Amino acid sequence: MDKHYQTCTAALFSFWLTGCSPDVGSASWCTMMTDKPKGGWTANEATDYAKHCLL
Repeated sequence: MDKHYQTCTAALFSFWLTGCSPDVGSASWCTMMTDKPKGGWTANEATDYAKHCLL
């Protein structure tokens, strides 16, 4: 029972974390990326930023 409880808790926590990130291309995502150091961007993030926030 204890292992089942831990598994459910971990799953709910991971769903909670993913629910808090803004959608790619939204105004809040563009602001978040602007504040993030450019050296920490992935290639996909840089492409998405150029596509959604600059153009």
